[in-house]
Amino acid sequence: RKTYGPTGAFNAKPFEGSQSWAGARPELRAITYDAHGVAAHMGLLRRFIKVGTTDQLVAELGLYGVRPDLEGLGIGHSIQAMLPVLRELAVPFAFGTVRPALQKHIERFGRNCPVTVVSEIRVRSTLPHARTDLPPTRVEDPLVIILPVGRPISDWPAGTT
Repeated sequence: RKTYGPTGAFNAKPFEGSQSWAGARPELRAITYDAHGVAAHMGLLRRFIKVGTTDQLVAELGLYGVRPDLEGLGIGHSIQAMLPVLRELAVPFAFGTVRPALQKHIERFGRNCPVTVVSEIRVRSTLPHARTDLPPTRVEDPLVIILPVGRPISDWPAGTT
């Protein structure tokens, strides 16, 4: 809540009450601490995603957050410290999505890391909670982030969904 709340009420909503990112089940968590507590965090989960008609193995990166008082100090570049772990997991690519409002942040990050940012890709995902009044999936238009790990970006499959 401390990290996501200042970025807007919508972003803090999943963490209201006793809910927390700590309840998510990533395969790996990267958490950095300083004298004031959690400074930044990120989760990783190996999974297959369908890109066009291809099932693609990725390490999906998510649950990314930097404490607001530390934003702008370059902590986001610490993802590079995870590259050896991503290689150990034998994934060809790391994958993530962010809302378009973070495009400048991701572009700055991309100056020091071989990340590819793709727009105009429709992402269909399962809703986090089953709802009888909504379809089981949602379709969004976020920025898609691809980080080559074990294969070159030219091996990323074609597809608009």
